[in-house]
Amino acid sequence: MTTYVKASHILVKTEEEALKIKEEIDNGKDFAQAAKEVSLCPSKANGGDLGYFKRGQMVKEFEDAVFSMEIGEISNPVKTQFGYHLIKLTDKKD
Repeated sequence: MTTYVKASHILVKTEEEALKIKEEIDNGKDFAQAAKEVSLCPSKANGGDLGYFKRGQMVKEFEDAVFSMEIGEISNPVKTQFGYHLIKLTDKKD
């Protein structure tokens, strides 16, 4: 059975920037608003929403992180060739 996840993310250049944004979110800043303000990904127009996807559609580091998360969880910075991501898992379905 194929598992699909729905996630949003914020992409920035440095781990320091990602950690700063994570702290702001942990202190109450809205994830989607933060994405619109600082993310380098075109998904920022949708608050970082990437929609549903399955394994094999994202880079390995991103997938490994998102498929191990619980719904509602926000990751620590995840490094890929694109930069550093903060990932929020919003749904999971089989």
